[in-house]
Amino acid sequence: MENHSFGKKIATLQKQHGITKTALADILGVSVNTLSSWEKGETSPSFDAICNLCSAFHLSLDDFAFGSGTQKAEKELSNGLQSIRQMYKIGRGPSSSHTMGPEKICRIFKKKNPDVDKFKVILYGSLALTGRGHGTDRIVKETLSPIDTTVEFDFAKTDLPHPNTMELFAYKDDKLCDSMLACSIGGGEVTIKGMKMAESKPIYEFSTFKDIAEHCRKNDIRIWEYVEKTEGSDIWDFLGEVWDCMRDCIKDGLNTEGILPGGLGVSRKAGFLFRQNHIDESPETRENRIVCAYAYAVGEQNAAGGRIVTAPTCGASGVLPAVMLYFQKKRGYSDREIEQALATAAIIGLLVKTNASISGAECGCQAEIGTACAMTAAALGELFGMSLEQIEYAAENAIEHHLGLTCDPIYGLVQIPCIERNAVAAMRSINAINLANFLTATRKISLDLIIETMYETGRDLSAKYRETSTGGMAKLYHPNIKCD
Repeated sequence: MENHSFGKKIATLQKQHGITKTALADILGVSVNTLSSWEKGETSPSFDAICNLCSAFHLSLDDFAFGSGTQKAEKELSNGLQSIRQMYKIGRGPSSSHTMGPEKICRIFKKKNPDVDKFKVILYGSLALTGRGHGTDRIVKETLSPIDTTVEFDFAKTDLPHPNTMELFAYKDDKLCDSMLACSIGGGEVTIKGMKMAESKPIYEFSTFKDIAEHCRKNDIRIWEYVEKTEGSDIWDFLGEVWDCMRDCIKDGLNTEGILPGGLGVSRKAGFLFRQNHIDESPETRENRIVCAYAYAVGEQNAAGGRIVTAPTCGASGVLPAVMLYFQKKRGYSDREIEQALATAAIIGLLVKTNASISGAECGCQAEIGTACAMTAAALGELFGMSLEQIEYAAENAIEHHLGLTCDPIYGLVQIPCIERNAVAAMRSINAINLANFLTATRKISLDLIIETMYETGRDLSAKYRETSTGGMAKLYHPNIKCD
């Protein structure tokens, strides 16, 4: 894809700042010919060069990485929610947006072009910036195999429809046969330009918690009954499969040791946490330790490319199963009761997905781990038989205190801070439900309001903190700096 818009931006900024082409080339440490090729759209600058351009013109990375149009549009109003089948997706990690989504896009494009002899895929935005760490290039090549495939990382393309945008090209005898512009929007879901995705069609009548709660009160039903009424009784077979996969993931994670892949040298800790009880350990400490061990188990399996369930994403997939399994074992809840709690959690997740975002590349980690914490608090509220008001307050509380949370994974891997963050959010979800048990009557903030707030906050976050690994810990971490 040509980069004329990027080249025009450089030329415009030169004039605005009174910097000659020769002077700018000297500042950037490149030749005048190289700078000219960028301006003409013939070549693209490296990411380091983009950062230097930002510094030279005193601009934020957002203007170069994504463009002004990416995050400034208002969220479109929805006429309902999708099926909860679009919330819980069984697949392999480490990232629903960077592996599961691109894999789905590539499968669709491959099916459209069965007779070509070459593919080219260009990754933009967050897919380009953290694609190697997440293994996006690997999954693209594996999915399009055995057809010869090249993957390019374009850091300069501006005005993207979504931070996780990719473009695919199909060739036959060196002639372009087809192309596709697609976005991986989080949770394994994708959008493709010019194509209607059947699974994106809303099936629920309401798209706010206020309306859902009013409907449930009017009909004297729980949220899970609203799900059953809308989806049909076979939804329990689906949720049974989801719960089986969640439990298997925890079991596998607890029984696997070693170093996680990716080069960061992170050792698995789930089994150690699970087994390291103390003689004088209090019930509260034990609860935290076991819940954290379960969350670590899922996070580590995800980081290693294991089979997980998005809840709402791969990177935040450890929170919900950890808390559900702990309380099933502690209080003896049946699988059906857990499935009803999962149905309740899914509605909360869909509300965030519909009215804000569950994508770290779009709204930071608050969109992923904050949503996971809210889903888990709501699920726990259902298990405890709490009122709709208490469930709403617990979910709202969980999101509120994750507002502004950044997504800055070191090396672009879903490891630090992601795995530990799942454990912390799992404990927070329990705290949220405990507060809701006492303080619901005095609450001032609705779940719908906090979801809107989260989206606005995410839109205002610098691109450095939206899954680009260019700021925060990802920028400052150095492997040679040891902890004392």
